[in-house]
Amino acid sequence: MTDHGSHTTSTSYCYRHPGRATRLSCSECGRPICVECSRDAAVGQKCPECATPVGRNRVIDARTIRHVDRATTPVTWALIAVNVAIFLIGRLDSETGREIFVNAAQYKPLIDNGEIWRVFTAMFLHANFTHVLFNMWALFLFGPALERRFGSASFGALYLAAGLGGGSLYHAVGRLDPAVGASGAIFGLMGALLAATYRQRHTPAGSAVFSQLMLLLLINLSLPFLIPNIAWEAHLGGLVAGASIAAAWDKMPRGRAGASAQRVIIAAAVSVVAIGAVLVL
Repeated sequence: MTDHGSHTTSTSYCYRHPGRATRLSCSECGRPICVECSRDAAVGQKCPECATPVGRNRVIDARTIRHVDRATTPVTWALIAVNVAIFLIGRLDSETGREIFVNAAQYKPLIDNGEIWRVFTAMFLHANFTHVLFNMWALFLFGPALERRFGSASFGALYLAAGLGGGSLYHAVGRLDPAVGASGAIFGLMGALLAATYRQRHTPAGSAVFSQLMLLLLINLSLPFLIPNIAWEAHLGGLVAGASIAAAWDKMPRGRAGASAQRVIIAAAVSVVAIGAVLVL
């Protein structure tokens, strides 16, 4: 990676590999580390020494792990709960379900008439059981990793911006079919994970994760060619929005005061651009 600012800032070198220039540093001790030495932590990245558990190991049962996961990733679980609840409400009462769809689905003619909220509300509606199951399973897989990596507020802002980015591109293309689903936001999470793991792709673990994500992404991007009525525009818009946000976040120093607020501002800016595009187009 080319560092365009190297002529104005001093270059740091990994403390374990003195010949490797790096822009990363341990969020705990502050020592410079290269990508190979970086270890993902709950907050930022740590060097191998700081990432080593202190004291004796202890056994934690599965119930404790599930409780900790829910406590550290509340936005992911809240999003799953809201999506599933709205789907079940619509299924248990067909008239209510029809009203929800009529008033909240993304539909270009009505959005052009001022019902801008539909770009947002459509993210929480699903056409059938398979639709909601696939999206919520993907959210369950990708959401916790990103929420633990960047924090709940940043993750929530990312999810919203990716969903709006997907809805924005769908609207811009001009398709007149009503659209529903969290797929734009889900593809945004996939794009964010790709961007977040890109610099670790040269390590064995990073390469495995990056390759798996790329394969999964290619499979999902090919689905519109195999299955009708899939809004590929929303998928692509969400993917680009999520990857762009995470790439911008990756350039920010981790562990610095105010980093969470800055990440939220970046994601909010993408949301504003997406809404602005809908208003203009």
